[in-house]
Amino acid sequence: MKVASLALALVLVPLAAAASSAWETRAPLPLPRTEVVAATVGSEIVVLGGLTLERSASRRVDAYSPARNSWRRLPDLPIGVHHSMAVGAGGKLHVLGGYTVAGMPLRAAFVLERKKWRALSRMPFPRAAAGVGVAGGKIIVAGGVTAAGRLARNALSFDLRTKRWSIVVGPTAREHLGVTSLAGTVYAIGGRTSGLDTNLLHFESYRPGAKRWTRLSPVPDSRGGTGAAALLGHVVSAGGEEPAGTIAEVLAYRVAERRWVRLDDLATPRHGIGMAALGGRVFVIGGGPEPGLTVSSANEALRIEP
Repeated sequence: MKVASLALALVLVPLAAAASSAWETRAPLPLPRTEVVAATVGSEIVVLGGLTLERSASRRVDAYSPARNSWRRLPDLPIGVHHSMAVGAGGKLHVLGGYTVAGMPLRAAFVLERKKWRALSRMPFPRAAAGVGVAGGKIIVAGGVTAAGRLARNALSFDLRTKRWSIVVGPTAREHLGVTSLAGTVYAIGGRTSGLDTNLLHFESYRPGAKRWTRLSPVPDSRGGTGAAALLGHVVSAGGEEPAGTIAEVLAYRVAERRWVRLDDLATPRHGIGMAALGGRVFVIGGGPEPGLTVSSANEALRIEP
């Protein structure tokens, strides 16, 4: 573990056992892949897109039921994508942007309704390797890469009522970050500016209508290619990659206490994961067990205590 200081290490380690129980192994993702995205919709976690070992951009969509510990197939995406963004909002699955198999970032946006994909208004700018959260009736797409491979410096907001996009202030420019939302606030965690050696400690929050993102206590360890999920007053970061390999360390920010704690390490360290929260647990699904193009079907869950 890389920590900013010995003092931080002393704060984090003793809290690990109290924060959570061990990771549980669940039914594996039916098709192993990496650079997937996951979203909670109703009583299921949906995992979609991603890269296969053959470097194909997948159209596949699978829904996992924690209650039954089983998967079911949903309609394929209209196009194959990887490094996309997805979120459940209004009881519906929304999928945004991502890269094509040729590596081009997309403006496309879709919603799954009545077992069919419907195109939404396109995003104002392309986005891939970004993150997404829902707050104040809006879907916020933060960070990522835009046209010509440039880091995005603004964020995009989709109004769920009017179905219109607008451009809003963005967090510190970076890609492969974790983004989630909790209690009307969107959080952006870690990320990187280029390769594996450019991972960041940034942690910022945003409420729709604000003029800027707020800098919060930095992530104790830099991480890119990470996932994020929020529940029970915790913003959790899991997974990632760095020059030394994939990142096992799992961290949670306790919002009320404004501090980070360390949770149990991932049983299967991975980057490019799908991460979502449901039923008092966070789930980490798919991803690559080694830096670069590697794939996994791992599906692991961790209970979070209030």
